[in-house]
Amino acid sequence: MEAARFRPTWRQALGRGLYGGVLLSLVALAVAAVAAAVDLVWAGLAPPGWAWLLLAVAPSAAGAVAGLLLRPWMATEIGREGIRTVTPFGAGVQPWSRVVDLRAERRGARTVVSVYLESGASVQLRAPYSGGLFAADPQFESKVFALWHLWRSHRIGGVPS
Repeated sequence: MEAARFRPTWRQALGRGLYGGVLLSLVALAVAAVAAAVDLVWAGLAPPGWAWLLLAVAPSAAGAVAGLLLRPWMATEIGREGIRTVTPFGAGVQPWSRVVDLRAERRGARTVVSVYLESGASVQLRAPYSGGLFAADPQFESKVFALWHLWRSHRIGGVPS
């Protein structure tokens, strides 16, 4: 049984996917520019204008869609066993007995939740987080408070039902 589940907002998922898609578009355009230059020199042929538009738009749109489709698999689940981070590539669990602190910290342009463990290591949670533009989460503070409350409740005497 999970007490809480935090996922990126749909805007955050769209923004992350769009960011990856734009990076892929830039790489595709750079490779295509080199190939077109070589082809122009050797064969005297230039690619059509629509090909450049396709290389600029298609990866960005595909990234945005992929970000939205992967949203359910990018989560942080809070339950009796501890804090479980879920990604498309697997999951990791940090038991409550190993968690010594939870903090909202600035990392680059985002404010993220970091979980500090007995070993001195820290784990950055996939959600909740907040930042600028697409990464903004208007309920970030309430999510952090809920997460902190669940952690404190467990340390004192169990997760509330």
